[in-house]
Amino acid sequence: MSKDIINKVASSKLITIDLEDYYPQGNRIVIDIKEWLFEEIILKEKEFRVSINEHNWSQYQDDFVALTCSSDAIIPSWAYLLIATSLAPFAKKTIVGNLSELETLLFQDVISEISVSEYKDKLLIIKGCSEKEIPETAYVQLVSKLVPVAKSVMYGEACSTVPLYKAPKNQS
Repeated sequence: MSKDIINKVASSKLITIDLEDYYPQGNRIVIDIKEWLFEEIILKEKEFRVSINEHNWSQYQDDFVALTCSSDAIIPSWAYLLIATSLAPFAKKTIVGNLSELETLLFQDVISEISVSEYKDKLLIIKGCSEKEIPETAYVQLVSKLVPVAKSVMYGEACSTVPLYKAPKNQS
């Protein structure tokens, strides 16, 4: 006699949320403005503006861009704003910072758009392993958004989860 193998995970009421499914598509680019500074340390407005005007901004079409200066130069705010105006027609998003900060802000946008109404009183698993790098802050933001509506929230894989939250039972 052979018995059918039953996949209890597939037939359970657990809902898995994988942040990798929400990963914003597009290249992540860092623009280091030190190349546009005199001796990579001094911002001369006239020369800086010439460099901005001569740069091919269309190469950043649909990219996510982090603006930075890797030298110890003091950069006035208007310099980043000037670059942002040139990037605006092309880049999906522009920030001042590094790639890690860019990724965090991208996921902040993604999580703010997730509707949690479908997760009301549900048993949820936030998938932990992914091939793409998901910022830790994204998981924190997601769990903070889910706790007010979920029946329970776990982290990991359906076969091996870490319980994070369980809604209190209603007292009647």
